[in-house]
Amino acid sequence: MSEIINKDNAEIRIKKPKWLRVKLPTGENYKKVRSLVDEHKLHTICESGSCPNMGECWGEGTATFMILGNICTRSCGFCAVKTGRPDEVDEFEPGRVANSVKIMGVKHAVITSVDRDDLKDGGAGIWVQTVKAIRHQSPITTLETLIPDFAGKWENLQQIIDIAPEIVSHNLETVRRLTKQVRIQAKYDRSLEVLFRLKKGGMRTKSGVMLGLGETENEVIETMEDLRSVECDILTLGQYLQPTPRHLPVAEFITPEQFDQYRDLGMKMGFRYVESGPLVRSSYHAEKHLF
Repeated sequence: MSEIINKDNAEIRIKKPKWLRVKLPTGENYKKVRSLVDEHKLHTICESGSCPNMGECWGEGTATFMILGNICTRSCGFCAVKTGRPDEVDEFEPGRVANSVKIMGVKHAVITSVDRDDLKDGGAGIWVQTVKAIRHQSPITTLETLIPDFAGKWENLQQIIDIAPEIVSHNLETVRRLTKQVRIQAKYDRSLEVLFRLKKGGMRTKSGVMLGLGETENEVIETMEDLRSVECDILTLGQYLQPTPRHLPVAEFITPEQFDQYRDLGMKMGFRYVESGPLVRSSYHAEKHLF
């Protein structure tokens, strides 16, 4: 299996296989969600992250909301979210997100955010306000929070534990060897500690890994074992897709059959749920992960 290629490398890129064809966004429900996102000036990772499932999820009337703006302080080699100096924190954002969750009638809401290393609390305060606002307006809505690592400042992570979302997710994203290239400002072991601390705090935990960046099969298995060592409950495995020519190129397209094998192996390892497939993303079919 080939090594990861530097994102400045201009080599010919691998052609996408047939199983990665994505349906174009259509339908009345999609238009409804599109209108809500625009009207309430919401940032969704569906758009900012160029998610291939946006048409399917929005067509079903669901979306993953991204808080704390749409500019990230980190420059991960895989991510389509803008990097730079973020705007000032919008104190009205939690209310807008909660209002839209209520209007949409969302039964299970997924909330994520950009990294805000510029803030003393890493944005934890806005996280807390957002969860509280959703619960106030939609008390029967369950919540999944896809959180950053808060730069290892555990007092900020504790704020998430204290508000106790139904699921707390933190993505490992890739194998140990490739972490420095894929997640430039992140640390593999720090992410494992995030998941460990969440689990010890009584959370139902979840993590995601992208494949096709040059990792080996043994490295994928090792990563799955590392996640089980911190008692991670839910695992998502999906194909990495290069969002722009400036981002890391795809080293390999993993077959659906291989994804199936990883799913079966993960279940044998003890994960409570494994979502594994070429188009799987962190929040794909998130409502199923409540078990």
